Amino acid sequence: MSTYKTAESVSPKHPDKLCDQISDAILDAYLSQDPDARVAVETCGGHGKVFITGEVTSTSHPDVAPIVARIAGD
Repeated sequence: MSTYKTAESVSPKHPDKLCDQISDAILDAYLSQDPDARVAVETCGGHGKVFITGEVTSTSHPDVAPIVARIAGD
């Protein structure tokens, strides 16, 4: 039996990394305003577009656009 080990390495500005950072920042924004928030957010994007999907149950409503702009830029 053969054993294969693989690893993925991408640059810090790779869309996958930026999308993960955006999702994490959105989660942090909700939890900072509502510790009981339930947040399931996925971010995908590339080529100048960002899509945020998921479900949120919370009493807070943080503005997501500035979070995306801060991480991904214009």
